[in-house]
Amino acid sequence: MAAAQGDDCSPDDRAAAYDAWSRRHGGVDPSGSFWVSGWVRLSHGVARPLAERGVSPDVVSAAGVLLTALVPLVCLLGDGWVLLGVPLVVLAGLADGVDGALAARLGRTAAWGKLVDALADRLGDLLLVLALLALGAPAWLCAAYAVGLLLHELLRAVAQAAGMTGPGAVTVSERPTRVIVTGVAVLLVGLEWVSRAVGVALLPDLGPAQLAGVAAVAGVVLTAVGLVQLLPALRRALS
Repeated sequence: MAAAQGDDCSPDDRAAAYDAWSRRHGGVDPSGSFWVSGWVRLSHGVARPLAERGVSPDVVSAAGVLLTALVPLVCLLGDGWVLLGVPLVVLAGLADGVDGALAARLGRTAAWGKLVDALADRLGDLLLVLALLALGAPAWLCAAYAVGLLLHELLRAVAQAAGMTGPGAVTVSERPTRVIVTGVAVLLVGLEWVSRAVGVALLPDLGPAQLAGVAAVAGVVLTAVGLVQLLPALRRALS
């Protein structure tokens, strides 16, 4: 299957990329969103050379988990090390989109690949929450965030097992949101360290723990809103 590569891809390639993404997301049309459509094109563009070299989507999924696992480690090191977490979060998030695009391009739609992808996503979710804990966010907040996002995905998985096709609803608490929440927290903590190192306090009243706590609160709130969006959709789909 052809895949898009940036904005210079042909209309046929772009349509094929959108179609592949739509089939994996319950028929949702990505072309209606500037951000989603751009993400689809980027993912398929990166997947193209990997497909030409025969790279397995499972390898990309595993690489994404390994990259995400490094984020809480650099957060634990503190100081300037935290800045390394920013590219790690970006690369891990990119891997999350590329593995699906690569599977579509290679025509690998077996159930095993979907299981590996889902497992990698959930491990990645928990590692992102662990990064907030490593930065100093309260453990109870991180636990609430982790339980909420796992419940979000568990409800969806149970509904799909009961016969629902697609995601039910695309909520504000999908995986990209979880990547952004931790990514922004890591970026702000890193920038604050740089500013203090040069003698300027950008956020004098907020240290790493406070910034991570704010991110954890945002994660909990977004997950709660996501559940409110998801539950009625699941009820309609299963009625």
